[in-house]
Amino acid sequence: MGLLRGVARTAVVAGTATAVSNRVSRRQAGRWAAQEAPPEQEPQYAAPPPPPPPPAAPDPDADLARLQQLGELRASGVLTEQEFQTQKSRILGL
Repeated sequence: MGLLRGVARTAVVAGTATAVSNRVSRRQAGRWAAQEAPPEQEPQYAAPPPPPPPPAAPDPDADLARLQQLGELRASGVLTEQEFQTQKSRILGL
């Protein structure tokens, strides 16, 4: 009977220690959360962003320079004919 009594006492002590430890941990976590929580404030809404600026007027000189650069890249073999046509259409807005 002594062995059973010792095992039962150990189980009660271990269970109590676990319960106390869990309660202390929860209380401490609650304190830390309260310290870290920002004070309650009303949400402040940002003003909507301004509308995007209108598209710039096409600059024929810049387009011509880009087309010449593309032509040079195609001639040197950096761009394929298909890539050249795609970029050309994009620049010309076709």
